[in-house]
Amino acid sequence: MTDEKYTVFDVASAIEAFAPLSRQEKWDNCGLQVGSPSAPVHSVLLGLDCTPELVDEAVSVGADMIVTHHPLIFGGLKKVTPEDSVGLALIKAVKAGISIYSAHTSADKVLAGVSGAMAVRLSLRNVQVLDPEQDGQGLGAVGDLPFPVTAAEAVEMVRKAFNLKVVRTSRPIDGMISRVAVCGGSGSSLIPKAIASGAQLYLCGDISYHHFFTGGDFMLMDVGHYESEIDIVNILFSLIKKNFPTFAVRITENIYSNPIFYF
Repeated sequence: MTDEKYTVFDVASAIEAFAPLSRQEKWDNCGLQVGSPSAPVHSVLLGLDCTPELVDEAVSVGADMIVTHHPLIFGGLKKVTPEDSVGLALIKAVKAGISIYSAHTSADKVLAGVSGAMAVRLSLRNVQVLDPEQDGQGLGAVGDLPFPVTAAEAVEMVRKAFNLKVVRTSRPIDGMISRVAVCGGSGSSLIPKAIASGAQLYLCGDISYHHFFTGGDFMLMDVGHYESEIDIVNILFSLIKKNFPTFAVRITENIYSNPIFYF
C-alpha cells in the first residue's frame, strides 16, 4: 500500500499528456467540467456520456471523479434544474462532491484515440491520420485492409467488427474495397478527405440523407455515433490505470448511454 495522494489535476494532466486540450476543436468543451483541480481523487469511474445515472453509479461505488468522452457541459447553460438531464447530472455531482472531466475532440485528434481504435477493429494496416494538422495529428484515420473485399463482404465485416445489429450504407460499389477511412462520431465533414485519400469505403456516424448519394467507386457506412466511439472508454481506462495503479479505476458496468435504440 502507499500513502501517495493524487488530485484531479494529476489525473487531468495524465489524460492531457495523451490528448492535449490545445488540440480540441474551437466549438468543443474538453477538460474539467465540474470540481476543483486541487480536489483529492481516490477512485475514478469512466463512461462515454455523463448521465445522471452515471453520477448515481459513481456515488454507489465511491468514485470521486468521473471521466467521459462527451462533455457534460457542451453548449451554454442558462439554468441548472433537475428537469433537464444535464442539470440533474450537475446537481447530483456537485452535491456528492464528484469532479467531472471530459476528453472529447482532444481524444479524437490523436491517432491512438477514437479513430485509431476504429482502425484496429478493422485490422487496418499502414494507418495514417485522415485530416492531419501541422503537428501531424488530426481527425480520422485511413489504412489498408489485409486483403480486398467485396461490398457485401465489407458490410458483414463491419457489422461483426462493431457488433452492429444494422448498418446504414450508400449504394454498394461494384469494385473491390482495399482501402478504408474512418472517423469516430459525426464525420460527414471528412467525406471529401476520405475520397481524396483513395479509400473506397468510409465509416463514421451521423451521416445525413443527402450524403449517401455518393456515386462512382466510393461507399459510405454509418456505424453509429456511440458504436464508433465507445472504445475510447477502454483507452482512457488503461491510461489512468497505468498512471495511477494505487487507486480504483472502473468502467461503468450498468449504464448503456446510447440514446438511439434499434428494434
